[in-house]
Amino acid sequence: MSESRLPSISSTESLVLDLLETAERYGLELVDASQGRLKRGSIYVTLGRMEAKGFVQSRQEERAPGAIGLPRRLYRPTPYGLTVRDAYRLLRDALALKPAEAQ
Repeated sequence: MSESRLPSISSTESLVLDLLETAERYGLELVDASQGRLKRGSIYVTLGRMEAKGFVQSRQEERAPGAIGLPRRLYRPTPYGLTVRDAYRLLRDALALKPAEAQ
């Protein structure tokens, strides 16, 4: 019998999902909304990893005719990503209990 690998989520990925839960956003908007917890140099690497894991989905923004520059990529959480985040929060909270509190 082969065991499937359990998903893992970092605190940074959890933060990104928190910030995406209420609205679709682009990478630098996430950096601004994080109040210094996310960095410009790593946000797109993190989002790429999260998309590969199935935690977020992305799409290119629609551009007005004649707009200049590259279109931005907008990100939103997947139900799977939110479920993994919530499950890890429950696990973290359960493991943080002291023996007397667990009864």
